[in-house]
Amino acid sequence: MRLSDLAKGSSVFLGVFVAGYLSTTYVDQRLATPVKAGNTEPANRPAASACVDADGSWKNWPWPNVPTLSPKCR
Repeated sequence: MRLSDLAKGSSVFLGVFVAGYLSTTYVDQRLATPVKAGNTEPANRPAASACVDADGSWKNWPWPNVPTLSPKCR
């Protein structure tokens, strides 16, 4: 391995690391759930009983991504 190869690999690694950190920071700022004043729980937290209705739709789950293997609603 030549020194130039090591420099290229190190710069790519550092670039990916910095890009990952910055994207995580950006996502945390833009998509973090707001917290009501005086409360430590997120404002739009789903109910504890996310479930699948008889027609296959999700109940008590406000986000587009849904948990796998949730129980059926009663």
